Amino acid sequence: MPRSTTSGPSQRMLRVGEQVRHALSETLQRGEIIDPLIENAVVSVSEVRMSPDLKIATAFVSPLGAKDAGAVIEALNKHAKFVRGRVSGALRQMKYMPEFRFRLDTSFDNFARINDLLKSPEVARDLDGDEHDKDDKAKYDKDGE
Repeated sequence: MPRSTTSGPSQRMLRVGEQVRHALSETLQRGEIIDPLIENAVVSVSEVRMSPDLKIATAFVSPLGAKDAGAVIEALNKHAKFVRGRVSGALRQMKYMPEFRFRLDTSFDNFARINDLLKSPEVARDLDGDEHDKDDKAKYDKDGE
């Protein structure tokens, strides 16, 4: 089978990542991990990225309602082997059960930062300047003909 020229994940990696995300979310919802940090936070799993050999699953999570998100991530990584065992029942079709690694999902912070930048007065001024440029160009085109 020819290799793709793109460097992105394969369809198989994406499909397996989504299956692992669902199984992981269900495990976290059931509250099977006995740890006060994890029990007191709602953990949202936004994405799971699989390694090309499907042996490592990197889960990007957002602990909601937790005072220290880093501590929740550390606790999840500490219980990664337990999570692997609990998720294995839902992923019987896989040849190898992936090793779990948990990372803090910062995409929401990035979206908020970009949104704040777009609402800043400097950007608004630049965007308004584009409107004036369009008006001037339209006026020039009308007068120039």
